[in-house]
Amino acid sequence: MRRARSSAAAHRGPMSPRRPAPDRPGAQEWLPRDAADVDALARAAHACRGCELWADATQVVFSRGPQDAPLVLVGEQPGDHEDREGEPFVGPAGRLLDDALDAAGLPAEGVYLTNAVKHFRFEERGARRLHKTPDVAHVRACLPWLAAEVAAVAPRVVVALGATAGRAVLGRPVRVTAERGRVLDLDDAEAASPFAGGAPDDGTSSGASDDGRPPRSVHAPRVVLTTHPSALLRVRDRGERDAAFAALVDDLRLAGDAAAARST
Repeated sequence: MRRARSSAAAHRGPMSPRRPAPDRPGAQEWLPRDAADVDALARAAHACRGCELWADATQVVFSRGPQDAPLVLVGEQPGDHEDREGEPFVGPAGRLLDDALDAAGLPAEGVYLTNAVKHFRFEERGARRLHKTPDVAHVRACLPWLAAEVAAVAPRVVVALGATAGRAVLGRPVRVTAERGRVLDLDDAEAASPFAGGAPDDGTSSGASDDGRPPRSVHAPRVVLTTHPSALLRVRDRGERDAAFAALVDDLRLAGDAAAARST
């Protein structure tokens, strides 16, 4: 005797077809031949279709800052203000970051600012566009841009602002609260990091290391993890917000000191 369908199943009706997976080929095929030039990278990024985020964003948001900066600051993705204006860190979080850099004794115009993901991911709520955290797949798709621009700038230190940026830089999940406050070497990175090669290259190596990865330059940047300034904007308690700002300033000062030490 056939069993009757459950009432829940009867009410569900026929199953909806699965949505096709987004096309995320990665950004590598859009990298220009002259990948050592940041301006060339920024121009080429406008054509990038490495993931689906380009379709809903207003424009690509690449970077700003000097191409020989000793410090590179990497955020998560552009926000609503950045998406409309075409530059990173021009909204409220950017203004707070400028204040923190000033308090750390680091001129804002002397650092290079970019994001792990170059297009704004959001969800619409009426007329508002609300931030939506990019998936790991979006970060991976965008890694060729980040790797190329850091190689072009050749900073002494990379500051990862928040967990998404930390994952992009170090190639692994990070715990900002547990790992902040110290300078990390790329020995702390995993193979998925765009900056993780094999054994450090002393200038005599001519090929890949034993594990198949390209040799890592002795001039590879150090890494400092800290919070993204947007996290501070969500802290309501004045005392907690002041403490979080002071911690951000301390991390930026640590990065600045590490960059200065590597220049000597």
